[in-house]
Amino acid sequence: MAARTILIVGAGPAGTRAAERLVAAGLRPVLVDESATSGGQIYRRQPTGFTRSPEALYGFEATKAGAIHAALPALGDRVDYRPNTLVWHLWENEAHLLTGTTASRLRYDALILATGATDRIIPLPGWTLPGAFSLGAAQIALKAQACAIGQNTVFLGTGPLLPLVAYQYAKAGAKVAAVLDTSTLGNAIRALPSLAARPAMLAKGLYYTAWLKKAGVPHHRGITPLAIEGTDGVAAIRYRDAAGREHRLACDAVGLGYGLRSETQLADLARCDFAFDPIARAWLPSTDTDGGTSTKGVYLAGDGARIQGADAAEIAGRLAACAALKDLGMPVPDSELAAHRAALAPMARFRQGLDTAFPFPAAQASDLPDDTIICRCECITAGEIRSVAGEKGAPELNRAKAFSRIGMGRCQGRMCGPAGAEILADALSVPLPEVGRLRGQGPVKPLPLATAMEP
Repeated sequence: MAARTILIVGAGPAGTRAAERLVAAGLRPVLVDESATSGGQIYRRQPTGFTRSPEALYGFEATKAGAIHAALPALGDRVDYRPNTLVWHLWENEAHLLTGTTASRLRYDALILATGATDRIIPLPGWTLPGAFSLGAAQIALKAQACAIGQNTVFLGTGPLLPLVAYQYAKAGAKVAAVLDTSTLGNAIRALPSLAARPAMLAKGLYYTAWLKKAGVPHHRGITPLAIEGTDGVAAIRYRDAAGREHRLACDAVGLGYGLRSETQLADLARCDFAFDPIARAWLPSTDTDGGTSTKGVYLAGDGARIQGADAAEIAGRLAACAALKDLGMPVPDSELAAHRAALAPMARFRQGLDTAFPFPAAQASDLPDDTIICRCECITAGEIRSVAGEKGAPELNRAKAFSRIGMGRCQGRMCGPAGAEILADALSVPLPEVGRLRGQGPVKPLPLATAMEP
């Protein structure tokens, strides 16, 4: 059989385990990743010369992080590992790569996208002030630079990452002024039967919340954010509590986020079909149980397919590799496929529990004042989105993009897309699926002006 090229995008838990399985089958996959080191966001490494222990960096997940970090070096040259490399476009079984300022192309027989996820954000007045960060950015600052985003930080939003990052900050000695959660205790209680599918993970979440309470960190549920205040930087946050009372809390930094959104641009460029997920309130690539997509030879694994966490990503990476091997005519035991599928089942149920416990507060986006900046790359406000819906008759998100430039900036809609869709749907008085999704465009991230094609 002629040598087959299998390209894996992303060296987090899913991509690493996919590479491992392919090497075990006798192949030499190409593994590309934007970062300088493997591990993904969840297991991001500290810079060279920093000496914090794995336990301090990763807490309960220190052993898992160590295992992921050790996996690629153990494979040696049996994997063509290319760090600091961006896949910026896909076309006809060919990936367009960028390493530094050198562009190149790579043809592949199979493609495994393990692209992970980014923060899902709902803007609010003042979120563009210095000192306002996403939860993921706050976590990167702590993990990768061993510094806090402020001296008196409020963590705002909802989702399992909210108490986790607050816990990580407080445990590291940083002052956490409060945790402000838009979800309610009632949501969490209703989610318990599904969350119990993974009792160890549920116990960790309860531990973080209990630890914060014992440490004296206020945790307010059912709140409605109103504004981040300040002139040259964050000075306070205003919010309404569950009883409707308004509060102003002094702080010098805010970390905000509403769960995660899958990185799906490359799946879009690979021409994969998408379907609307009503639980996540998002358009996601359609996959079968093994990660296969509507595009022959393209597979998805990990949070880039749907948000299920690092443990599920490791299993999904192995499963996607098995699916690719099987489709290429190589032997894969049915028992192995069955074991991976069975292992993912409770994780899917747990994910449903998380969506129940921490629902995306869509009304918060649609109720934003007209002058709130939604797309900070292009400085597009909520009022401008409502205007293109009414005055210009934009029936869906891509037409709104053409009329207003929302989603045309550096992030390509990653930050503004979810909230922009909610605002547009509300302005048009239509269900969210009807306004569609921002279509992926190459390059998926900006390229340097000095970019040159390799000889």
